[in-house]
Amino acid sequence: MPNRVYISFLRLPLLVRILLIALLVFLSFGISIHLLEPDTFPTIFDGIWWAIITASTVGYGDYVPHSFLGRLTALILILLGVGFVSSYFGTLAAAAVTKQDAFSEGRIPFKGEGHIIIIGWNERSKELISKLTHTKYAQMIVLIDETLEANPVKSRFVHFIQGKGHVDETIIKSDINRAEKVLITADRGNDELQADMNSILTLLTIKGICAQVKCIVEILTAEQVINAFRAGADEVIQSNKLTCVFMVNSLHSNGNGLLSNIVHELQESRLSSYRAEEQEIGKPFSDVCHILLKKGFLLIGIQRGDETMLNPSHSLPIEEKDQLLIFK
Repeated sequence: MPNRVYISFLRLPLLVRILLIALLVFLSFGISIHLLEPDTFPTIFDGIWWAIITASTVGYGDYVPHSFLGRLTALILILLGVGFVSSYFGTLAAAAVTKQDAFSEGRIPFKGEGHIIIIGWNERSKELISKLTHTKYAQMIVLIDETLEANPVKSRFVHFIQGKGHVDETIIKSDINRAEKVLITADRGNDELQADMNSILTLLTIKGICAQVKCIVEILTAEQVINAFRAGADEVIQSNKLTCVFMVNSLHSNGNGLLSNIVHELQESRLSSYRAEEQEIGKPFSDVCHILLKKGFLLIGIQRGDETMLNPSHSLPIEEKDQLLIFK
């Protein structure tokens, strides 16, 4: 039985063990000084109070032992107490530093809900995180990357996890089951096909752990778009195709940057959508457009199921489940 208690004691964290030993020392010396000098220390509590103050500070002078045995006890307490108290606070400080280092280096799991998970650190994710963390109601972001050694973003809204996105342990650390959305960015440092394969593998890992979470994946090659949807992607971003649109527009617009200016407006979160209201259902697109103009909104299109219609026919009636796309 004593051996079992000793083994259980050794399994306790170092900080807890030092604290228990220190408490035992204070209790023992408090009782001892009370028994040695009952007139000076009338109660056991007075003895324990004196033991703690003597071991942790120079003492207040309110209780002072007068006998030889009392002073010898105080001397032993000072030698033992200073060591234990110093060890306790030293271990406490070391534990705090270790915890902070582990948090910064991405070794601490995230606990929360409604967060956005972004996989991959690059200029695109850097810009995206900057936009998301500087909104009025910033949402918690979990950044997963295997190349970083520490959290690159100094924000309380960004939790960093170091690891590979296609490894179960890494994904589980992000509390994937309570996440709102996942964005998988392509690693442009690799061959484009290899980058897409890695993105799809990460997508399969995520969907295998939590099938219901919405996943948005960046794909570089057109051939792998269908495979991304087969793997369970809810939305695919073809960044190379979007870049091509910018290039073509720049070539044909004499360098006035029209499309870039429009995208800048989108970055300012001026584009939004809402479900058609009851009084708008059945009315033609042109009538709803005029109603929204009076409210300061510009209606630019309709999303109906999987189809997005920009500037549709003015006579097109609004249906019940339509999403109206507006500029604020």
